[in-house]
Amino acid sequence: MKKQIFLLSFLFFSLLIFSVTLTNPLGPTVVPVTGLMENTIDEEVEIDVSFWKDANEAVALLVSNQSDFAVLPVTVGANLYAQGLDLILLGVHEWEAFYLVGSGNESFNNIESLKGKEVYSPHGRGQTVDVLLRYLLVVNGLDPDKDVKFSYLPPQEIVSLFKAGKVTFAALPEPFATLAITGTDGEILLDFQKEWNEISGSKYGLPIAGLFVKKEILEKDPILVSKVEKSFSESVIWANDNLDEALRITNQYLTIPIPVLKQAMNRLKFEYIPISDCKEEVQNFLITMHEFYPEGLPKLPSEGFYYK
Repeated sequence: MKKQIFLLSFLFFSLLIFSVTLTNPLGPTVVPVTGLMENTIDEEVEIDVSFWKDANEAVALLVSNQSDFAVLPVTVGANLYAQGLDLILLGVHEWEAFYLVGSGNESFNNIESLKGKEVYSPHGRGQTVDVLLRYLLVVNGLDPDKDVKFSYLPPQEIVSLFKAGKVTFAALPEPFATLAITGTDGEILLDFQKEWNEISGSKYGLPIAGLFVKKEILEKDPILVSKVEKSFSESVIWANDNLDEALRITNQYLTIPIPVLKQAMNRLKFEYIPISDCKEEVQNFLITMHEFYPEGLPKLPSEGFYYK
């Protein structure tokens, strides 16, 4: 009897130590975690993956201790940290996602061609692609609020209007950029990552999203965190190397057709870079976001935000 109790206690303790939860956004970011979901990589720690549809869901999971790790947009993580949620950025894995699409009927030479035009972007002012566009306009000598008309709608609506010929220019993340131009005379006019790299000197692209851990988990078991980070990185590599299989798994969670998602992956870049190797790039990006739209990023995170 004592032996059975000991065995049950040991198994329970093992589950506590070797099982963690990770919440991940629904969208193309499902692709890089498919290796974790299907156990295609060797995991030293069992990682249970759940999905969130908006940032409020992710926050609720973290605050209620239903999630230990989270994949979040870097700006969202920075804001949550500033609001008192102890999150640590371990690394960045999404570096390319944003593009300007345009109708084939409109001439476009460079960003200055948008002067006097209307550009649609998702949701509302302050979203990453909106701030990026405003930043590029200023760098190229234009006044965003005077020289360009900004309109905001959900990305699905922008895609529908673009296909109907009612939207000429749109700044969109993938896979919506691909969805917009598929079956139309539309095309990709501008790669925001390329523009950002040329101006900022970034090696990787835009630090769009990354892996976060709750501070209490890191303090309690830093070795465990290192193992999860390693598994996450290996999952990203596996997905890139086994894209067809990764897309098959992703298709179970997203309604986007596999051919469209596969085409979109040509313009999405997932590569896990530890924060020790990209901290300066993240800081530069956050400073730019803060300067151009302080309402969206009121406060820059302190050093405690970055994993050491």
